[in-house]
Amino acid sequence: MSDFTWKDAERLVIFRPGALPDAPALLREHGWEEFDLLSTPRALEGAPQQLEAVGSVHDVPPGGVPEAAKAIMGTVRGIAMVALGGGRVIDTAKAIAAVHGGRVCAIPTTLSGAEMTAVHRLPDGHEAPRLVRPALVLADPEAMTGLPEERLRASAMNALAHGAEALYTPLANPVAEMAALRGAELIAGALDQDRAERDRGALALGAILCAYAVDSAGFAVHHVLCQTIVRVCGTPHAETYATVLPRSMDAMRERAPEAIASLAGALGTEPERISERIEALGGGPRRLSELGAGPACRAEVIEVAGQREQLAMTPNPPGRDELRAILESAW
Repeated sequence: MSDFTWKDAERLVIFRPGALPDAPALLREHGWEEFDLLSTPRALEGAPQQLEAVGSVHDVPPGGVPEAAKAIMGTVRGIAMVALGGGRVIDTAKAIAAVHGGRVCAIPTTLSGAEMTAVHRLPDGHEAPRLVRPALVLADPEAMTGLPEERLRASAMNALAHGAEALYTPLANPVAEMAALRGAELIAGALDQDRAERDRGALALGAILCAYAVDSAGFAVHHVLCQTIVRVCGTPHAETYATVLPRSMDAMRERAPEAIASLAGALGTEPERISERIEALGGGPRRLSELGAGPACRAEVIEVAGQREQLAMTPNPPGRDELRAILESAW
């Protein structure tokens, strides 16, 4: 996959192998002389030491984005932040920047897509005039695809879900559709390859394109359910999305037949076999119970998800009985 630099309004995306090792020079080149670094010990293991030397380093604590952002925002200057890590780290930086009026550079280390969206929650007890999309993205395919295989496939299904939902919301549009379908094709093609021979650039670009699509067109039932499961049941984000995606896409087949047919074609399968194909790409069947979701939280998930306004972004929005059926099949 060719390197590229993409100028998109106020955002600049630099996509190339070695972007992480070159990050200190790239940041200086694009006007990031001083910044706070938000990261985690795992992500910092592969980072150049010069990143830490420029400004204060903040360890993003475990937990949800609102709680993590609130815990560290008092010590983050918030004018310029570099977020090195997965989606939770990047979303935490976006949340703090929204309150402080700052800007964010994202250096992703997973396929979460957070670097491409203005989708995030705010710190507990705070409001902001707008949500924040990173102004600079340093996308290093090697850093984005370095997770162990099982976790990488889960992260890739999270990315695929972004593209899938962008196909059928009321805000769906031809640009988002093209990005989503090309992204899905790249993700599937890369995951079909043996890990040692995998085109990691294609996998990373597929995630970026799918994230671009969902940022444009928004999300619907799949994200509503999965976000709610993660918050209520405490299950891991990417694995939850990978578990529910085959079921939610089955539920969309009659609601959005053209969109699901297009997605199936991009994945190299037939619409009636889309759930099997997604399960295979994700590394095999998963269950929410295996992720730590106890049966006691199921009723609360249905209640909370059924009240979320984003559910209306789904064609013929499902009622609580259908939400329950999807959950039970995934449990």
